[in-house]
Amino acid sequence: MNSASGENGMSDDQNPKFRDVLTRMRKIEGQARGISRMMEEERYCVDILQQILALEAAARAARTKVLDIHTKHCIEQALASNNKTDQSEKVAELLALIERMAR
Repeated sequence: MNSASGENGMSDDQNPKFRDVLTRMRKIEGQARGISRMMEEERYCVDILQQILALEAAARAARTKVLDIHTKHCIEQALASNNKTDQSEKVAELLALIERMAR
């Protein structure tokens, strides 16, 4: 599976910034395939729902990790840049994202 190039021209597989999150995402992919298989096999609904809950928890953990990466890299870079426009844009973007996540 080929990954798209990141902002630095490296593939995501080579980008240490996302390496752990990519591992999590691949596990989530496997969970989703497993849930689909359970549905195809007409497994007990409660078992399927429990697996969906586990998938959602894993996705939330991945989202939290990406938010942490974004804050530590992108936001910190903007704040250190002394570029007021970039700083304002990054803070507004972060606030809008947090608002969407709270829904």
